[in-house]
Amino acid sequence: MATTPRVTPPVPEYSEGSIRVLKGLEPVKQRPGMYTRTDNPLHVIQEVLDNSADEALAGHGKKIKVTLHADGSVSIEDDGRGIPFGMHPEEKAPVIELVFTRLHAGGKFDKGKGGAYSFSGGLHGVGVSVTNALAKRLEATSYRDGSVAKLVFADGDVVEPLVTRPNNGSGEGDRKSGTTVRVWPDAKYFEASALPMNELTHLLRSKAVLMPGVTVTLTVEKTREVQTWLYKGGLRDYLMQTLNGEPVIPLFEGEGFADNGHESFAEGEGASWCVAFTEDGQPVRESYVNLIPTSAGGTHESGLRDGLFNAVKSFIELHSLLPKGVKLLPEDVFARASYVLSAKVLDPQFQGQIKERLNSRDAVRLVSSYVRPALELWLNQHVEYGRKLAELAIKAAQTRQKAGQKVEKRKGSGVAVLPGKLTDCESRDIAHNEVFLVEGDSAGGSAKMGRDKESQAILPLRGKVLNTWEVERDRLFANTEIHDISVAIGVDPHGPNDTPDLSGLRYGKVCILSDADVDGSHIQVLLLTLFFRHFPKLIEAGHVFVARPPLFRVDAPARGKKPASKAYALDEGELTAILDKLRKEGVRENAWSISRFKGLGEMNAEQLWDTTLNPDTRRLLPVQLGGIDFAATENLITKLMGKGEAASRRELMELHGDAVEIDI
Repeated sequence: MATTPRVTPPVPEYSEGSIRVLKGLEPVKQRPGMYTRTDNPLHVIQEVLDNSADEALAGHGKKIKVTLHADGSVSIEDDGRGIPFGMHPEEKAPVIELVFTRLHAGGKFDKGKGGAYSFSGGLHGVGVSVTNALAKRLEATSYRDGSVAKLVFADGDVVEPLVTRPNNGSGEGDRKSGTTVRVWPDAKYFEASALPMNELTHLLRSKAVLMPGVTVTLTVEKTREVQTWLYKGGLRDYLMQTLNGEPVIPLFEGEGFADNGHESFAEGEGASWCVAFTEDGQPVRESYVNLIPTSAGGTHESGLRDGLFNAVKSFIELHSLLPKGVKLLPEDVFARASYVLSAKVLDPQFQGQIKERLNSRDAVRLVSSYVRPALELWLNQHVEYGRKLAELAIKAAQTRQKAGQKVEKRKGSGVAVLPGKLTDCESRDIAHNEVFLVEGDSAGGSAKMGRDKESQAILPLRGKVLNTWEVERDRLFANTEIHDISVAIGVDPHGPNDTPDLSGLRYGKVCILSDADVDGSHIQVLLLTLFFRHFPKLIEAGHVFVARPPLFRVDAPARGKKPASKAYALDEGELTAILDKLRKEGVRENAWSISRFKGLGEMNAEQLWDTTLNPDTRRLLPVQLGGIDFAATENLITKLMGKGEAASRRELMELHGDAVEIDI
């Protein structure tokens, strides 16, 4: 009997020709979600609006006009300086063309003295080129130097080359200087093509609030509706209009900006704020950096929280208002706070192109240093209001502590004896407690000294943890390290289909903290393997995290009136960015010193707190199940961690060795 031979499908060839280099705006079209929000076109319109706002922020414009045209396009006009349209000295193309067609081209890289924009939201030079890439058509018109220049794009490419004419005031919309950009967003890149009107009006109104004296107008052609915003009262008027409840005390508002002799911050850096405390209703919280809305908050909000907490805590201690047994935490003061915060940061570091979250570490200290003394002074000038605010914070602390005690009673019986090497935290509030699984006793010592004793526990691990991928569950506790981890966390090992009792969980965050080197990465992988294999419900519930300590420290000398400073870099890329910033600040080449941390044990307690433990400045990555399902992830980890999988590992590394990133 003849058998039909099985045909093995050809393996796709992986060679030099397999590597593709995306040019121009292709990266944006291929992966728009990396550069903008794709639920609707609002963010690509906001990129243009932010440029107009940056002109006004720099003192070169008083009017911004947005028009929603009947054909689905949107135009943004301003009376700023207009985009330069002469030839770029190096690129040999009109500057206005480069702005709209080249990623990382813009006028906002030159921060500080002599730059076209000292304070702006733009820092990548990506913004409006993303708008152009995701538009069916874009028309850009610039008015400056007595001329008008117009350029038209389609699908990101120039279709009508630059044309200039004298600006004699005869053309439609002609003005002395300024820019008009009209965009037709391409619906294929977005889930919905219509702009969300509530979000758009909120965005425009907030721009007017943050720029007192600037008129912002929205015109809808279909309905002929025109809305205009011009605020002279600034943040106070805005917050009062949007508050849900009556403030317990009068609004606390203020501002603080560094002068040219400030020892830590550049001239003009600082913040303005308005804060209200209410007993009920949903808090209103809005923050901005250089007029860019930061909906996910960031380090400037942490600075506001830190300043408010320390000022209120100081007032409570001064007047002996704290009842015995009550421990005040920052969230107790912050829980009922509504605020609008507008920060100015010279060189802001955002998380991603969408700029929803500020990551600049110095912003915590910047905002806190102005908020705290201002509120301390105000509270001591208005003692009766200070007592009301203290009462509100103490009430929140008592409610939080009662909730924590209820959880403790429920899980109190039958708890195993905690491992002796665990340095536990004082609080019993699971929502705020966290345990760090630290590589090595020396690093554990620094972590114990540098931690927040109230809410942070330390469990040092000796050497490399056992590879548990193929270890049976009932054999796990034969390993001392794994036994200690399980008992400290308060959860028993389980499988993906089990329903383990998580009521004994002792920490809301279980954080893996290892060196930023190869051995540290190996320990990280072994611990992630343990959690994925034997504690999967902890990952599913969002309790497992990986801390990312820095690899480098840069010490910069004093320059002018600015004192010596230090900065930390996670990797080579961040190190390069720090050195570029120092060069822009005028630091002489190689005048700085670079230290590479061989391990956590080399850091003292203060450094470990600043870089890795402090919730306001650390990098803590949540461990989540990624886009692939559980079975596929399990199969992939089997290839990486299985004892009899050497051939599979070799194949995986040969195919993807340069690009492996496992998102559990």
